[in-house]
Amino acid sequence: MRSGIVSAALAFLCWGLFPIYFHAIGEVPALQILAHRMLWSLGFLLIVLALRRQWKWLNQVRQPRVFFSFVASAFLLSANWLAYIWAVNNGHVIEASLGYFINPLVNIMFGFLLLKERMRPAQWGAIGLAALGVAWLTWQSGTVPWIALFLAASFGGYGLLRKTAALGALEGLSFETMVLFPVAAGYIGWLTLHGENMFLTTPSDTTRWLLIAAGPITAIPLLLFASGARQIPLSILGLLQYLSPTMQFLLGVLLFQEAFSADRLVGFAMIWAALALFAGEGLLKRVPAPQKT
Repeated sequence: MRSGIVSAALAFLCWGLFPIYFHAIGEVPALQILAHRMLWSLGFLLIVLALRRQWKWLNQVRQPRVFFSFVASAFLLSANWLAYIWAVNNGHVIEASLGYFINPLVNIMFGFLLLKERMRPAQWGAIGLAALGVAWLTWQSGTVPWIALFLAASFGGYGLLRKTAALGALEGLSFETMVLFPVAAGYIGWLTLHGENMFLTTPSDTTRWLLIAAGPITAIPLLLFASGARQIPLSILGLLQYLSPTMQFLLGVLLFQEAFSADRLVGFAMIWAALALFAGEGLLKRVPAPQKT
C-alpha cells in the first residue's frame, strides 16, 4: 500500500510540474513540441519494452477492433496534449488546471450517457454545482472557458476508450505513439526541409536537451501511475489525482502570476465544492458498514 501511494503520488506530482517544463521550451511552437514529444516518447518506450522483453501484445493490435480503438485514442490524446501545451505557453495555466479539476465529473457524465451507468443523487448534485461554476466563469469573463472544457472532454473521451482497452498502460501508450509517429516524423521532416525545425535552428542546447527529455518526462509518470494504481484502492487514487491540477493552479497563480480575480475565485470555489461533494460521497460509499454482533 505504501509503495503504491508513493508511486501514484510521484506520478501526479510529475504531471503537476508539467507547466514548468513546457514553459521552459516556450520558444518552440506548440505543434513542434507535440511532434517531438511523440518522437522521443516512442524512442524511450521502445527502450523500456526491449529491456522488459514485452512484445507479445503486438499480436493483439492486429485485431481490427483493438487497432481502431487505439487509433481513436491516439488522436484524442494528441489533441489533448496540443491544447495543453498551447494553453501553458500562452498564459492559460489556471484555465488548463480547471480542465483537469472538471475531468472526473466529465467521466461520470460519459459513463451515464455512453455506458448507461447509474448516477447517485450526490453525483448529480456535484455535476450541477460544477455546471454553475462554469456558467459563473462564463458570465464573469464574457466567454466560455473553452480551453478547460476541451481538455476535460478530450481527456475524458481518451479515458473512456482506454477503460475498455485490451492493452495495459505501457503497451497502450507505446502503440498510440507508434500510430502517431508517421504524422509526427512527416511534420518534423517538412519543417527541416523548410529550415523551420527549432531542434536544429535554436541556438540553445538546453532547448534541444529538453525536447529530447520529452520521452522520459512523458513515459516515467505513466509507469509510476500504472504501478501505483495496481497497489492501492480506487478511492485513494481518486483523491491523489487532484494533486496535479492543484499544483498547476498554484503554479499559474504564484509562479506565472496569471490574473485571478475574486470573481473568478467564486467560480473555482463552486467547482472545488462539487469535487469535495463527489470525493466525499465516494469515500462514504466505500466505508464498510459496522457488523452487527
